[in-house]
Amino acid sequence: MKNNYSPDILNCLANLSSDEVFTSPELANRMLDLLPQELFRSPKTRFLDPCCKSGVFLREIAKRLLSGLEKQIPNLQDRIDHIMTQQVFGIACTDLTAEMSRRTLYCSKHANGKYSVTEAFHNDVGNVWYQRCKHTWNAQGRCEHCGASKGEYARSDSRETYAYPFIHKPIKEIFKMQFDVIIGNPPYQMSDGGNGASAKPIYNLFVEQSIELKPKYLVMITPSRWFAGGKGLDNYRNRMLSDKHIKILVDYANAKDCFPNNSIGGGVSYFLWDASWNGKCKVININGENRNETTRSLNEYPVFIRFNEAINIVNKVKSFQQKSIESIISTRNPFGISSKERGHNDKKKDDVTLITSQGAFFIEKKDVSQGKSLVDKYKVLISKVTAEHAGEPDKEGKFKVLSRTEVIAQNFVCTDSYIIIGGFNNREEAENLYSYLTTRFVRFMILMAVSSINLSKEKFQFVPLQDFSHPWTDEMLYKKYGLDKDEIAFIESMIRPME
Repeated sequence: MKNNYSPDILNCLANLSSDEVFTSPELANRMLDLLPQELFRSPKTRFLDPCCKSGVFLREIAKRLLSGLEKQIPNLQDRIDHIMTQQVFGIACTDLTAEMSRRTLYCSKHANGKYSVTEAFHNDVGNVWYQRCKHTWNAQGRCEHCGASKGEYARSDSRETYAYPFIHKPIKEIFKMQFDVIIGNPPYQMSDGGNGASAKPIYNLFVEQSIELKPKYLVMITPSRWFAGGKGLDNYRNRMLSDKHIKILVDYANAKDCFPNNSIGGGVSYFLWDASWNGKCKVININGENRNETTRSLNEYPVFIRFNEAINIVNKVKSFQQKSIESIISTRNPFGISSKERGHNDKKKDDVTLITSQGAFFIEKKDVSQGKSLVDKYKVLISKVTAEHAGEPDKEGKFKVLSRTEVIAQNFVCTDSYIIIGGFNNREEAENLYSYLTTRFVRFMILMAVSSINLSKEKFQFVPLQDFSHPWTDEMLYKKYGLDKDEIAFIESMIRPME
């Protein structure tokens, strides 16, 4: 039997890195579907991808224009020449992706090459532009434009610097024209020279630069970590949530529903920014086979609650006007002890027990530099990293949220790998707090403020403080806050029981 399988080559590319993820043709078209389709029937519409990698957006745009302009420009070659020279533009991320994008769009490494689909260009670049740029280092050794670390990215000319032209060079120097549509999948982050694999997000810089160009429409796909802010994203979150031009937001809590071969903590989302729109946003949740959509304001709360079905639950809980449990949660690094600290194995006089990711050790009490009032208390310890790998739910689409969670006794402390909640003179109250934290209700409320794998004090903002003179169960909490059967079912469809 003849095998007619002929895959699209752009579905077969391996990603350059976890921070530069290739977009599939199917995803590119779902994003293009958000735009008014009459744009593809106008010979005057100009499109820009400011972060080309494979050239998939440019190709799919050209295909739509090729069909949409058939009546206006009947001659096929004239139509191709017009689209390629007047309507489709790109700025590549690297020299390699520039060549890839030209092959995808022009069917040739060079825009004016022998096999190019058009002979209208008189140079080999065409409208897919790339020029090697340099980082601008400040006194702290970081790039003023993207925050990259000088120690990692100050490289020789033989190595790629990842100084992306779109955010390192005045855009007017590249294309001196106005674009109607900007669309793309920008690089996600750059190393900032911090400890370990510390990185600064940069996708927000691509979005902000795009908005500064004042297009009619902007469509971009990025990690969803900005929903709750965090490192380098607080101002961006505030800007996005208050931007009434965001007309549609499509969110994947599990990034694998969008990028099957990639783990991206906190999921991914894409949006349509419409310069003529000034209203509420259509929010579309996609979780496996489930799809839910509603129209709502993005800035109802300080962080964006991604699940539409959760809004009524959070509103019911907030209507009680209780203080948040944030008030009894430690700051980062509760005892001032590095996550690398291991203390010593033999207990000495005046030592306290140190809990680390590698087990229990001992340190001198005087080495506790902060949180000293908690040392002699009973408290609950939780890991500051969520239970889910890359923030992804299990095969049933459920989250555990909290990983290591336990009551620790007096004269027990921990490293920076953990967060401390509460501080009681008797163990019973600490046990009652533990029973509360491990309910599905509480872990659901935590999840509503989580958009990455990291937990911090702010992620508990929707969890109300309770009386810990007695234990708590889900049934008690469902009843207290008047949750109906559908709301309870939604919580239990999202959160799995603690072991």
